[in-house]
Amino acid sequence: MIDLKDPEMKEILDDFISESESLLEELNSVLEDIEDNPEQGEKLEEFGQIIDRMMGAAQTIGIEKIGHLCQMGKIIGYKAGQHNQPAMTEMTCGVLFDLVDLLENLLKELKEKQEANYDTSSFVSRLEWLAAKFSHIKRSSCTIEEDEDEENDKDVTATIELQKLIGKLNK
Repeated sequence: MIDLKDPEMKEILDDFISESESLLEELNSVLEDIEDNPEQGEKLEEFGQIIDRMMGAAQTIGIEKIGHLCQMGKIIGYKAGQHNQPAMTEMTCGVLFDLVDLLENLLKELKEKQEANYDTSSFVSRLEWLAAKFSHIKRSSCTIEEDEDEENDKDVTATIELQKLIGKLNK
């Protein structure tokens, strides 16, 4: 975690919170569009791209819980965006709406208490369930690989990455 006694670091945290609040509005907007038309599940990749920005900033300044949750949201967003099952898209949107709400609560706590210790354990089990539904999908980022062996390696890596993140969040 960053040293908030340092005025520059406090400013960095305030900027992170402000930018994150804006990104969460974008995420809600994307999810609302998909909820209105579950046939456009590929827009979940857009969710993954937006939450990736928040993830990078959180990881850079050492807010691990938010960074891990964003990373899970990113991977699930990319994986969910590759299937064409509207019912699953709707369920994914529901969980991702909850993720956005959870991130909003963590930011609020961070703003008020200067730490993000909100209990995420019950939500993490929902993300774990959802991640398992997409374990067969190879691509977990916006990069499309040509080599099938590399794709299989990335699938295994993404699945292991999700399992590690779940473990970290359950601590």
